[in-house]
Amino acid sequence: MKLHFKVFELKLRHTFKIAHDQRDVQETLIVGLEHEGMMGYGEATANKYYGRPVAVMIDILENNRSFIEGATFDSLENFIETLAPKFSQNHFALCALDVAAHDLFGKLKGFKIHDYWGLDSTIIPTTNYTIGIDSMDKMVEKLKAFEWPIYKIKLGTTQDVEIIKELRKHTRSTFRVDANCAWTVEQTIINSEALKQLGVEFIEQPLKANDWKGMGEVYKYSVLPLIADESCIEESDVNQCANYFHGINIKLMKCGGLLPALRMIANGRSKGMKIMVGCMTESSVGISAISQLLPLLDYVDMDGPLLITNDIGIGPKFSKGRIQLSEEMGTGVTIHSSWI
Repeated sequence: MKLHFKVFELKLRHTFKIAHDQRDVQETLIVGLEHEGMMGYGEATANKYYGRPVAVMIDILENNRSFIEGATFDSLENFIETLAPKFSQNHFALCALDVAAHDLFGKLKGFKIHDYWGLDSTIIPTTNYTIGIDSMDKMVEKLKAFEWPIYKIKLGTTQDVEIIKELRKHTRSTFRVDANCAWTVEQTIINSEALKQLGVEFIEQPLKANDWKGMGEVYKYSVLPLIADESCIEESDVNQCANYFHGINIKLMKCGGLLPALRMIANGRSKGMKIMVGCMTESSVGISAISQLLPLLDYVDMDGPLLITNDIGIGPKFSKGRIQLSEEMGTGVTIHSSWI
């Protein structure tokens, strides 16, 4: 086994602004695992909110290089579980390794990962397209320039309901809204009434991540379903979220990759929760990994490649929200050019 990695800067089509962040470039770390003449690819994007700069991910990978390269790869699951304790403090780096291992294993064995899991890929959800916070006119312009059946609208301004009212004038598409922790209990309950009338499907993470008392009130009185994001980081959070949210948005980087995501999905389902997987502005490397989970999901947000201008790979294809899975083995990603 040989470990490789390289840093890329993904250029965003528009300034991407949410309630607690804003950026024009997304730094990302691509990890390669090379074994028996094959290379598997994984990805983890830098994230300020979770305190995960690329430099820290590189440090932990380098510090564990000999352990990674010396680990046995006869079993995909055993390989990942062997590495996991070394990365308990940095699930972003673990995610990149986990995804690279899945991609490599599928390529070596000659199958797609969703087939390895025995999933039926004929019925999969439609991905939403994200509209970041901007001026009212700019948000309308973005929506009209990209015709899509489902939009995820980032909110957290002083005129959130007005934004949705204005956007609704220009499309009949489904809206999902994401406040990224910016609302109060009262705002959420009041907004849910207005937003339901405007064709909003659900509200994602209205309150601060640890405001469980507030979420208890919102859960009682919101007329729209509530989806956890910042409140649902890793496997242990699913049980807590079950009493305060109607569903969970799993991010591969937050939980540590595909293997823990599978367990979170199973646990969430057992509690009657809706299951969503979201992206963190990944290239097609990370998005291809998400695509393998599609048959297990109610909702998906995997528009990363649509938000950037310099994708470094080729994965699933998109046509007005509909997803066409890649025919490549492993996670389905192909890198544009050799970077080793």
